[in-house]
Amino acid sequence: MRDRFPLLLLGGVLLLAALGAFVLKGARRGAFADRLSSFRSEPDGARALFLLLAEHGLPVTRNQTSLTVIEPGRNLMMLGVSFEGEHGDDKAAFDGSDAGVPPDDVREDEDEKARGYQAFRSPPVSKEESEKLLEHVRNGATLVFAPASFRDNPLLDALDVYLVRADATLGVRTLVPALPSRFTAGVERVEAKVKAFLDLPPDAVPLLVDDTLEEVAVALLPWGQGQFIILGAPELATNAALARADNAQWWLTVGRALTDGGTLAFDEFHHGFTGDRSMGEFAARYGLHFAFAQLMLGVAFWALALRRFGRPRAPKEELRLGSTDALFATSRLYREGRHHGHAAASIARELAAEMATRAGVPGKSTPAEIGAALELRGRKDLARALLDVARAAAAAASEDDVRDVARLAALARQHLHRQPRGIPV
Repeated sequence: MRDRFPLLLLGGVLLLAALGAFVLKGARRGAFADRLSSFRSEPDGARALFLLLAEHGLPVTRNQTSLTVIEPGRNLMMLGVSFEGEHGDDKAAFDGSDAGVPPDDVREDEDEKARGYQAFRSPPVSKEESEKLLEHVRNGATLVFAPASFRDNPLLDALDVYLVRADATLGVRTLVPALPSRFTAGVERVEAKVKAFLDLPPDAVPLLVDDTLEEVAVALLPWGQGQFIILGAPELATNAALARADNAQWWLTVGRALTDGGTLAFDEFHHGFTGDRSMGEFAARYGLHFAFAQLMLGVAFWALALRRFGRPRAPKEELRLGSTDALFATSRLYREGRHHGHAAASIARELAAEMATRAGVPGKSTPAEIGAALELRGRKDLARALLDVARAAAAAASEDDVRDVARLAALARQHLHRQPRGIPV
């Protein structure tokens, strides 16, 4: 144990380092998720919104399956998801100029750095899913939709809604209710950065407009028996913006309206969280592959710990020769000292101890007692062999007699380990 202390010390240091890394990683729980995901606890996530609605007793859940099949009566919240076939001029600013707007490649690089690695596993909404969404809303559902970018997508094209990119220098805007409605009850003003203002069809109803520019940032659009709520200010749903002005109150009002007689599901499938995740993907999501690597490292250190440190041990050949020399020296002492009777008695005593175990009696029993017990167990051959060895040991007076006792003991041991037929063990 003392020789392995350096390895144990090194293993303890590595264990403390691993535990510290896990603690730091746990403190940043939720950073792996995509922006506006209800799993993300970073400032640009929507975890606080999900918890706010859940803590107020509203029936909210997460949808982690494809939207090709949607449960009837379920309203949806799609925040920051992208679509197949998005199009539009990214440089079309709100005021018709490019003043104050960073180049597209710079803004896109900054956006990608802010996203969790789960964003690279996020599939876009397919054309089939877009059609299913339109059909689902037409049948009476409500969809809250915050586009991932200021580009138009097939869903907005079908609704005849267009996004007009806001000037990047506008900063946080104050949005006020355009008119009294069930979606703005108790709300005086909200504050959020606007990514794009909305160009709406005639049947759309503005919900929130810019207090200064009087441009629509949030609107309600009837569609069949259902309706769309479109946000040109996705930041309104983020953790960082929820504490501003009446932002939380506005979401509670919207949440109560959308869960009246139904459930509200946050779409997480298009943030990379699928319900049919494999065990490998599940392990990778929570960093268990690092734990497995640490386990393998521990096994490697354990294997190294089996190697002995300290003084070198004597080779096996030297041990064998030393044991042989010791045996010859002991036998020489017995021969020169004429301890024939003691040597023979030692052989008989060791044999009796082995026989006592088979007979089920104490090891200090006499050969006669052991023999009687062996006979009761049906082993008269062993009893007879033990008594022969005992008599020969008692009469030993020379080296030849000791040799005869050893020969008889060897034969008795052979019978001891050979089970006769028909006799239970």
